[in-house]
Amino acid sequence: METADTGKRKFWNFIDNFKGDKVIWMIVLLLILLSLVSVFSSASGLVKGETSRFDILFEQFRIICIGLALIIGIYNIPNIRIIKFFSSFGFVVSLALLICLVAGIGAIEVNGAVRSLEVGGMQIYVFEVIKVAMVVYLAWAVHTYKNGSFWTKWLADKYPKLAFLEKDWAKRVVHIYAPILIVCVGMFKGGISSTLFCGLIMFLTILIGGMPKREIFGAVAVGCVFIAIFVGMYVASDGKYFSRIGVAIDRLTMHKEYEIIQEGNVRSDEYRAAMDRIRQPEGAKIAVKEGGLIGKGPGGSTQKYSVYAIFSDYMYSFIIEEFGLVMGIFVLILYVSLLARGALIVKFCDSCFAKTAVAGLVLLISGQAFMHMFINVNIGPLTGQTLPMVSHGDSSFLSFSMAFGVLLSISKLAKQKTDAAIAEMNAEKEAAEEGAGSSAALGTTIGEENDDDEK
Repeated sequence: METADTGKRKFWNFIDNFKGDKVIWMIVLLLILLSLVSVFSSASGLVKGETSRFDILFEQFRIICIGLALIIGIYNIPNIRIIKFFSSFGFVVSLALLICLVAGIGAIEVNGAVRSLEVGGMQIYVFEVIKVAMVVYLAWAVHTYKNGSFWTKWLADKYPKLAFLEKDWAKRVVHIYAPILIVCVGMFKGGISSTLFCGLIMFLTILIGGMPKREIFGAVAVGCVFIAIFVGMYVASDGKYFSRIGVAIDRLTMHKEYEIIQEGNVRSDEYRAAMDRIRQPEGAKIAVKEGGLIGKGPGGSTQKYSVYAIFSDYMYSFIIEEFGLVMGIFVLILYVSLLARGALIVKFCDSCFAKTAVAGLVLLISGQAFMHMFINVNIGPLTGQTLPMVSHGDSSFLSFSMAFGVLLSISKLAKQKTDAAIAEMNAEKEAAEEGAGSSAALGTTIGEENDDDEK
């Protein structure tokens, strides 16, 4: 008969079988549970026609299962070379998605911005995929630059005029800086805030990877020049080109809407337009205030009926309204813990790729989470960034699932190498101690024999 102690041992043996970083495993599972509860409770805006809240719950559960399958699948990759191989296609995938957006192939326009593609009945939010794909690509590019050869080597060998491609500066430009610039230019039309955030994460990734700081700052300056050109085109065309710049300006100058509302002409079109623009940020502030310390309880939110997309862009304010400031602080601690664990994992990584990938992905996940939370509590303008692994959104959830899968896989492989190195050191130490002990014993025996001879 199985005793309680036996059951406890089986449970802890099951936990020990997870070789990846257990803190990250716990963070992922807690975020997923929070996502399931929060999406179900905030699903009023998703319910349409005959669709019920339980249909939304089952849909989110299905996405969670797919995400967990991705995490476990990537986690079980036996060799980091496989991860590096697939990471090398990150820029190609990003470029293909951006070309589809620009060319209008399956593109979907939402609120005047083209950011999504419809593939096989599924809506893919392109920017979320690009963020993860480019971080792992840059980790591969930095590693290859330092330790190997790029595919352009055969061009340099075959065509003498292209021999400059094998120079260090050319490698950095072609394989690192040019992809960053191309991706940022491709993203700019669809969303300025997403472009700036993704660009920042990419530059931080290569900075951590050890690229020259002077070149990075120079690349940032080039990016600023492109932004100035786009703004100039927007102004010259009276808003016809790069219309998202106008949206960004409106969000930064929201005080105009408040002035119109204070005038109190409720029947005017300007008043109604102003109310629509401030509805989301004001609703989020109301949700945070009404949540208080312990919240209204599951299902108690009132702002979910008035704030558009509260289940995605304003999920953090919804969590505080229903579960209180206590849960809000707990969620913040989860992402801070992820940042801390990422820094710890980097110390155990023995390759440039592993260190850069872990650092970049942790900065991406935690950085987007912090930006989402700051905006929800009225620190900064609306940017439309989701709360990673919590907000509703298929492509966002699956993209961050892949990111967590890479983190867990690298942490597992790093720990295996560390454990093997420690075991080898301990074995050498024990062998040395045994050898020293044998020598001491032999010396004692010889000394005793010499004493007997003297006697």
